[in-house]
Amino acid sequence: MQKNYCVYIATNQRNTVLYTGVSSNLQGRMWQHKNKIIKGFTSRYNIDKLVAYEVFDNPRDAIAAEKKIKGWTRKKKIDFINKSNPEFKDLSEV
Repeated sequence: MQKNYCVYIATNQRNTVLYTGVSSNLQGRMWQHKNKIIKGFTSRYNIDKLVAYEVFDNPRDAIAAEKKIKGWTRKKKIDFINKSNPEFKDLSEV
């Protein structure tokens, strides 16, 4: 069975904070964010809305993409999100 790895951008309800992460179980990871299971940045800033993601076949490519996105400016991240989700809808609820 092929495992997928996702790089994702999540935000809070007012879209004021952007968080970039990588996961092999995006649905489970978003559940953790929404329920504040892991204490730290995402629970402190209420990061619970998935606004963009990209799927990869291997973890090395996903991690490389995550590092690239983390190096982007806020404007470039917002431009990336706007290409597929201009309304910043929560994609984890779709």
